[in-house]
Amino acid sequence: MDNIKFQKGRLIHMWIADKWNDYEVIDCSEGEKLERWGYYTLLRPDPQVIWNTPKTDPRWNKLNAHYHRSSKGGGEWEFFKLPDQWTIQYHRLTFHLKPFHFKHTGLFPEQAVNWDWIYEKIRQAEKPVKVLNLFAYTGGATLAAAAAGAEVTHVDASKGMVTWAKENASSSGLGDAPIRWLVDDCVKFVEREIRRGRTYDAIIMDPPSYGRGPKGEIWKIEDSVYPLISTCAKLFHHQPLFFLVNSYTTGLQPAVLAYMLQTVMKKYGGIVDAQEIGLPVTSSGLILPCGACGRWSMNR
Repeated sequence: MDNIKFQKGRLIHMWIADKWNDYEVIDCSEGEKLERWGYYTLLRPDPQVIWNTPKTDPRWNKLNAHYHRSSKGGGEWEFFKLPDQWTIQYHRLTFHLKPFHFKHTGLFPEQAVNWDWIYEKIRQAEKPVKVLNLFAYTGGATLAAAAAGAEVTHVDASKGMVTWAKENASSSGLGDAPIRWLVDDCVKFVEREIRRGRTYDAIIMDPPSYGRGPKGEIWKIEDSVYPLISTCAKLFHHQPLFFLVNSYTTGLQPAVLAYMLQTVMKKYGGIVDAQEIGLPVTSSGLILPCGACGRWSMNR
């Protein structure tokens, strides 16, 4: 979880999700990453993998599923021996997985480094904490916050994703936790919360590069993310705990995330940090970059 690591004798700055038992990146080469998800081995495309290295691990030839990318965009799964659904665990959390559209499984394992940070921030607060999780997907950050004792509002535009997140909560023993599950357009929800006068102690957002809301609302991250960050800041209690923003968009590098958070949160003081996030690769000992994250908090 440290943000400073030595990689083959070279100092790098990155937040690394290296506490998994049920997941690993076994190897990566020729635009694909070989992964173990519990008992199952999947091969999926990864745009960061632009190198061609020898595929010496025998699991390259013992796959449970392979997602083939199409030259026309998109792609499809090829299944060998994989259940329709299975589960993996991260510490006290349980996640349901299944292969679905555009290579996804319902979980971004690199986000575990943020789940740990969220959990520790809430536990260290030693006071009731209200968290807003926007673009909340299948609920990894929601569950981490709830497990730490927070009251969480989980918002996503997809009804299917919210249902999936509820299943993960139930399997994690958090079915009765104080979580509000909402299917809504995140921007419009935030605007309504401001009008209602509601406040939060912490905000998490993991916005897509492009998407549509439940009524066809268009989201384009380059145009929309800074206005949303600025608007969200109006929801903070007078002593906020943290603000976390993820990005999988190439143009939103760590320095950009840091600058946006610094300008929006400067009246509170506090500390801003932003880094790439990554996953260790078992075969090489190197780190696979998996996006970026910006974090503002009142203290370290």
